[in-house]
Amino acid sequence: MNKILLFIALLMVPITMMTQEVKGIVTDNAGTPLPGVNVYEKGTEKGTSTDFDGRYTIEVAGEATLVFSFVGFEEQEVAVNGRSQVDVTLADGVSLGEVQLVGSRSPRRTATDTPVAVDVIDVSEVNTQTGKIEVNELLQYAAPSFNANKQSGSDGADHIDPASLRGLGPDQTLVLVNGKRRHQSSLINVFGTRGRGNTGTDLNAIPAASIKRIEILRDGASAQYGSDAIAGVINIVLKDAVEKFSGSVNYGFYSTNADGDFPDGTPNTDGNRLDTDRDGNAIGDDQNFDGGSVKVAANYGFEIADEGYANFTMEYLNKNKTLRPGFDFRRGFGEASIEGVNFMGNLAIPISENSEFYAFGGRNYRDTDAFAFTRNNPTARNVVDIYPNGFTPRITSIITDNSVAAGFRTKTESGWNIDISNTWGKNLFHYYIKGTLNASLGENSPTDFDAGGHNLSQNVINLDFSKYYEDMLEGVNFAFGAEYRTENFEIFAGEEGSYATYDEDGRPIINPDIQQQPIDPMTGDPRPGGSQGFPGYGPANEVDRSRSNVSLYADAEFEFTEAFLLAAAARFENYSDFGSTINGKLAARLKATDDINIRGSVSTGFRAPSLAQIYYNLKFTNFVGGDALESLLSPNNSPVTASFGIGALQEETALNASLGFTANFGKFTATVDGYYINVQDRIVLTGNFDAPQIDNVEAAQFFANGADTETVGLDIVLSNEFEIGEGKLTTSFIGNFNNMEITEVKNGNLNEQTFFGERDKSFLLASAPDSKLTLNLIYDIEWFDAALGLTRFSDVTLLDFQMLEPVEDYGSLANQVDAASDVYDSKIVTDLNLGFKLNDVLKLNVGSNNLFNVYPDQQDDWTEAGGYWDAVQMGFGGAYYYAKLNIRL
Repeated sequence: MNKILLFIALLMVPITMMTQEVKGIVTDNAGTPLPGVNVYEKGTEKGTSTDFDGRYTIEVAGEATLVFSFVGFEEQEVAVNGRSQVDVTLADGVSLGEVQLVGSRSPRRTATDTPVAVDVIDVSEVNTQTGKIEVNELLQYAAPSFNANKQSGSDGADHIDPASLRGLGPDQTLVLVNGKRRHQSSLINVFGTRGRGNTGTDLNAIPAASIKRIEILRDGASAQYGSDAIAGVINIVLKDAVEKFSGSVNYGFYSTNADGDFPDGTPNTDGNRLDTDRDGNAIGDDQNFDGGSVKVAANYGFEIADEGYANFTMEYLNKNKTLRPGFDFRRGFGEASIEGVNFMGNLAIPISENSEFYAFGGRNYRDTDAFAFTRNNPTARNVVDIYPNGFTPRITSIITDNSVAAGFRTKTESGWNIDISNTWGKNLFHYYIKGTLNASLGENSPTDFDAGGHNLSQNVINLDFSKYYEDMLEGVNFAFGAEYRTENFEIFAGEEGSYATYDEDGRPIINPDIQQQPIDPMTGDPRPGGSQGFPGYGPANEVDRSRSNVSLYADAEFEFTEAFLLAAAARFENYSDFGSTINGKLAARLKATDDINIRGSVSTGFRAPSLAQIYYNLKFTNFVGGDALESLLSPNNSPVTASFGIGALQEETALNASLGFTANFGKFTATVDGYYINVQDRIVLTGNFDAPQIDNVEAAQFFANGADTETVGLDIVLSNEFEIGEGKLTTSFIGNFNNMEITEVKNGNLNEQTFFGERDKSFLLASAPDSKLTLNLIYDIEWFDAALGLTRFSDVTLLDFQMLEPVEDYGSLANQVDAASDVYDSKIVTDLNLGFKLNDVLKLNVGSNNLFNVYPDQQDDWTEAGGYWDAVQMGFGGAYYYAKLNIRL
């Protein structure tokens, strides 16, 4: 009887408790198979991914629900209902060509399927789970080896944040928009900033609300994309959605409660806060909060013809200054204010079934305002009739960044993809110095000047061909093309009073033998000319230089088997101003199992010296430990530069190698990639050479191929999803370990400590911090989500202005280095974001960046920036609180 009852019970076990094998194919709307689609059983950890033909096999319960997800497509859930074959079409996705990832010209690669490391960051998702308002800030916490710093007291760098990848220079990472080369900023960093001596691309000129996703190729790619790609490539893919509106209103502010032990009367502490609304050293009201920012963004797209689109974004940002404790010679220590308007458009118009015209571009306008170093009495740099208590000049700028690209792409009957395009961009940086004076004019001096500026324009013509052969081996992709690029760099003069030194009769000094500078009655020193804070560019500084570049490239990817892929690329480039170069790359990927890939690459790379590095020149006031030092930055092509033994700039060359693996087990993915980068002849800004032979100048600096570096590092990206109750917990760990060494200083017969000494080396090495580790936890249920981010920034050591003191004052160079070392210990910064879905249209987010108000370690008054901290990767603004209303229609 018991055996009969047991038999009946087994018959009654529901079919849902039994497992079965389910197979299928995943395609897009056009019926093209999609490789690399994540497929997993909902509510379990069981999963797989589609192969190169879009096919998958998985063992699940008979009544399971399968979840299909792939970058660029809407996630889809499908009930199995006992079926053994489940085919899926991912709806509302973009076309396969648009899913092509940077680093591979094959249409059949995914982020974990590529032979090199590629991050794919969904900006629209990240943007609603953080209070960060600029692209640099978003990437700082989303990409493992990306670093950007807010600066203070660094002239133009206060207005455009220098950013880097894998610890290399800002100009050693190439930026693309929709796969087309983006122009760089015209600004070159010359003070104690990260990326000192480099130009870079201004990522903040692109509105975050216009970005669909950001692809970061963390591998040398000069052979594929050309100059500037030594560290990697950042490709910004613009939104193309239609009949959808998204917008946001963001308001936030910083706490002024700086963490530190400050003596009574310290600038920007209670009772001694610089007034940002009045010029001079006027004291304002105490404030608990500052840096208030408002950001309003809107994005909308509409359909053009059949499958065409036009998508537009507008963004407005208004951010006030922050002020943090500094010293008497740096009363305005803090971040610049910004008011800006951003516009970006992206469109495609079908011409035929296989052809379309496309265009994208935008305009960024920013009005920025930052404090320079303070001029306290007694000093010949002040006129007491104008500023009785001394003054803190303001360096303001108008930055305009314009770009437009247009092209035609088609697919021939034989399967060739052809793309011809023209991309133009220009960055204009115009300085206006306010709350200042020209001391040589005495009480007749104006208090603001047009100080001139600089601009950089670039035009690129591309012709690209590619074809994927399904029937050759297991699949082969060929691509080749040509590029013609022109660049123009200009420096234009400001008004006369911004740069001239006047004599006692108020006339510009042309002949110092017969014209006398006015003498300051308080100090007895000659009154200097030019606008204080930032001397303007004069006719002698003006530059109008251009060059052209022609390049040819070819690359191929061979899938010898479903498991083994080999990629090869070669590129020839010829510059009109310094010659030609050839670079190559080999990369491979081996599928060890269905879920694990092993990948690696080796490549050569190069970066041409920028026009700014060759021709930039300026006479400026450098503050060293609070004392003013008149300095000259001489252009590389100048006889003055040659007289100091500095040679003509040559290209930087690089050898890159990487080895890593990827794993994809259902909802768990992992990428681990080690890398090696050897850069020869890096272009650096030298130290200060004594220059008594140059009139009204105490020191001179130059750009030179000054150092070789070797970088070894490891990038780790881990992510997983768990279902907890009715909600979902997404976890990710992002880590970078990095070690850069300066293997040789190319000083020739020049004194090494003057040419590129210990202090200069510390600036270069600080751009490559030892590590950055981030843990992100996001819990999401139907109406609520919470995001917690913990980021550990490693220690950084900088050498301060004590390194410019006589070494005999310290007994030895080693003692001087020890005394000048400003050590910033590792810190953990906590970010918290809470999201409330008010209805189908509105979502409210509130939260804090740096919730616990963590600051870098406090330093003394020898710092580069003149505050109690320098610009290290964690920033010096303290806690930031915000509220954000997101709108989706």
